[in-house]
Amino acid sequence: MEKEPLAAVGNVVHIYDFRVKPGTGDQFVAEWDAVDKSGTNPMHLSPAQVKDGVLCRDENDPDHFYLLGEWSDRAAHYAIWEKRFGGGGLPDHLRFLEKEEFRPTYAYVVA
Repeated sequence: MEKEPLAAVGNVVHIYDFRVKPGTGDQFVAEWDAVDKSGTNPMHLSPAQVKDGVLCRDENDPDHFYLLGEWSDRAAHYAIWEKRFGGGGLPDHLRFLEKEEFRPTYAYVVA
């Protein structure tokens, strides 16, 4: 029996692979969740966002995270990303990042 795939062929998945400062993982998750559910996340306002992203935590390293999301249009995601993160400086809830960088890798769904 086939299951619903994680993402649809032709769409793009953004992948962020990042670490937070040692010992701040739990606080980061709490603040991330509060901001993500606050209604102020500009990513959630785009019709190109197919599904809300998911924040994943490495099972072997509580300060290592992945953020994945599905979009129908890479350019639409990048435009919002550039406006929010491209000018330098990060939103307050990202102050826990080990590096002052929050940049996605994009992958096209092919199968």
